[in-house]
Amino acid sequence: MRLVIARCTVDYSGRVTAHLPEAVRLIMIKADGTLAIHSDGNASKPLNWMVSPNVVETYEDRWEVTNGKGEKLVIAISEVLEDVTHAMGDDPGLQKDGVEAHLQELLAARPWVLGDGLSLIRREYPTDIGPVDLLCADDEGRVVAVEVKRRGEIDGVEQLTRYLQRLGQDPRLGPVRGMFVAQLITPQARVLAETRGIVALEVDYDGLRDIEDTELRLFDLS
Repeated sequence: MRLVIARCTVDYSGRVTAHLPEAVRLIMIKADGTLAIHSDGNASKPLNWMVSPNVVETYEDRWEVTNGKGEKLVIAISEVLEDVTHAMGDDPGLQKDGVEAHLQELLAARPWVLGDGLSLIRREYPTDIGPVDLLCADDEGRVVAVEVKRRGEIDGVEQLTRYLQRLGQDPRLGPVRGMFVAQLITPQARVLAETRGIVALEVDYDGLRDIEDTELRLFDLS
């Protein structure tokens, strides 16, 4: 990544026209060619940018950035205060606490929080259109398909509906009912779930982490 702190003006032409008068700004050029211009007081959002693929041509007093869409960014530089380049290496990506995989893992270890007597059959139960997050059984032996989301919206209910249709074609499972589980479920998703006979349930992620899993045991099968 190349970071240039320079006194400059910026002119953009393309979908609209825009002009930034002369000031000290940070010009950031990523390895893939994406260019962004930042000020000191505009939080994390750039003042202007040009994503890759593009072409950057540098001259003594200006940079010209163009792309295939006919957009053009001209950075007229009157003074360079800093110009450094760093090799960043591969980024492992953002790891969030509380994303769907973590929530699914907690519920798989504690399925009874979703209903009395509920037990886990399998995580990521396969169907021909994708895996169901949790396949469980209730205290009467009936199969329950559980779809887990961080934020429950209509598309998640539609996804679970498709899974239920496929699971219902397997005579080994018998009638399968659905449960849509999320930290937050939108009102529209809740209404859709209820009209389709799907239980919509919000769960407290932090509360789940605090529950001691006293029902799990380690058995020596040797």
